[in-house]
Amino acid sequence: MRFGVLGPVEAWDADGAAVDLKGPRHRAVLARLIIARRRVVPVSRLVDDLWIDPPDGAVSAVRTFVGALRRALEPGRPPRAPARLLVTEGPGYALRADDVDAWRFERAVAAKRAPEETLTRLTEALGWWRGPAYAEFADQDWARAERTRLTELRLHAVERQAEARLALGAAGEAVPDLDAHVAEHPWREEGWRLLALALYRTGRQADALAVLRRARETLADALGLDPGPGLRRLEADILTQDRRLDTPVTAAARLWTDATAAYDRTVAAGARARIESTVGLMRNLAVTGGGGLEAARTHRMAAIAAAEEFGDPVLTARVIGAYDVPAIWTRSDDPRQAAEIVAAAERALAALPADAPAARARLLATVALEMRGTRSPRGPEAAREAEALARRLDDPALLAFALNGTFMQSCTRAGLARSRDAIGVELVGLAARHGLVTYEVLGHLIRIQARAALADFATADEHAAAVDRLAARHELPLVGVFTQWYAALRLAAEGRASAEDAYRAAAVRLEGAGMPGVEQGLLPLALLCLRLGPEAEVDPDADWGPYRPWVEPLALLRSGRRADARAALRALEEPPADLTYEALCCLEAEAALDLGDRVVLERTYLRLRPAAGELAGAGTGLFTAGPVDRRLDAISAALRG
Repeated sequence: MRFGVLGPVEAWDADGAAVDLKGPRHRAVLARLIIARRRVVPVSRLVDDLWIDPPDGAVSAVRTFVGALRRALEPGRPPRAPARLLVTEGPGYALRADDVDAWRFERAVAAKRAPEETLTRLTEALGWWRGPAYAEFADQDWARAERTRLTELRLHAVERQAEARLALGAAGEAVPDLDAHVAEHPWREEGWRLLALALYRTGRQADALAVLRRARETLADALGLDPGPGLRRLEADILTQDRRLDTPVTAAARLWTDATAAYDRTVAAGARARIESTVGLMRNLAVTGGGGLEAARTHRMAAIAAAEEFGDPVLTARVIGAYDVPAIWTRSDDPRQAAEIVAAAERALAALPADAPAARARLLATVALEMRGTRSPRGPEAAREAEALARRLDDPALLAFALNGTFMQSCTRAGLARSRDAIGVELVGLAARHGLVTYEVLGHLIRIQARAALADFATADEHAAAVDRLAARHELPLVGVFTQWYAALRLAAEGRASAEDAYRAAAVRLEGAGMPGVEQGLLPLALLCLRLGPEAEVDPDADWGPYRPWVEPLALLRSGRRADARAALRALEEPPADLTYEALCCLEAEAALDLGDRVVLERTYLRLRPAAGELAGAGTGLFTAGPVDRRLDAISAALRG
């Protein structure tokens, strides 16, 4: 469920369909709970916020509103089953939302990134605004502070977006937005400064000085203030044409501009070559991380759709298969897009001629990669066939791609770290022999994960050092995200008190890296696993992302709701087929041990037993829930008792 407050208050289900939020007071209750940010709002406070002069029966009315909202937000919830989204706690209600556009907007604005990533991310984030925040509640006291805060944050984002454009040499693109910005918000000195600087960098020195004069007059008339030091310094620098105001243009930028201009002149707009070249560019973008990875993901389906319009399955296969970007995380960043890509690949496979084995192998490897984390037999089947074809064709690059698909389908049960290590060994050797740098990096990362799961940190450390050297040499910034998390894992495995701080620092590095499938819920999960045990606190308000179902029984137990915890535990499905499998089994085991639930203990024991001797969760290369044997011994003792 997604919630939107950057405009009228709205909600959308998993399919993107708008949810009927009933009447204005129902929407007010929802908005008030969103503002509380997952905290409990007492019923008495809701009554005071909804009515200036509460009528008799106001408390019952609030309960009626909540009941209607629950039916709208959780239409599939069985009768009498506890609500999981809009919950009753103590004296009031809380909304356990995970996806609110305002919260995503805050994270986007707060993240520190390179100019390219900043521009991409902020442009996307500003597009989430559909009108004034909490638009229909502008006159409500309870919404005023939050509306003011979000409005200020939006203005800051507009200025940061302009600043990124200036840093990238796109001053001309920044001028129109900044002109409108200062016209609407004339008291913002930073807006005036950026507009004058943008005009100066487009060769309009006189206009830049005129803007600064207009800023001085506006501030004096409206606020009785003189311009601040930033505006005064800029005016002096413009008058002296200080070279520090110029945007440096590097030789690489000129080369890029000249090459793209030549390509535009010589390659026809509708040519097939343009589609394949675009995919090559997206592949290079993706390994830069952050905005590049997000941009590549955004445009990938458009390239596939354009290829399918030609009605040539071989061309479509090349376009789909050319995006052979190595992938290390076994959970998709965008499951909906992944399903669309799999469907396109299957269509191409069905139409592909028999004399195109390499194209077939690439399509099958793509299916295996995009079906990561699912439990469909099609994923492993496609991985096996792709690998077999690649070995017969004796194509090193194709085999590396196919092995990536095999790796993505290597988490179907616990205890497969040694199998993944063998994939890593082959990838490192194959890639090093044939100059496949990004796959050599992938091989080292796989070995870090596998050796950490096997508690062989000496070997894992060697691969971490090797992959950092490759990343520095070949400008692959995403690698540092994973090795920093691995360093935090090392501290956790050694029981160091500094592990928590290391995890928090690593989480900052992950923000804006363009990998939501990795980022969502990872920090709270890592911190919980760091202190997992009967006394471990579980913050129900944390952003648990996809891991919430496995955390929910523990959270309910900590709040004394044992019956609800047992129901949530019994309702759990098998953990997804990804690198967190063993860790999630351990969370399940902790709750089952506390409740003495033999049914769950028996099934969890069977799931965990193949990983005996390993460190649960360490196969992620990012965090650990401790030795699997510790959980197996505790389960065995409980079942004997």
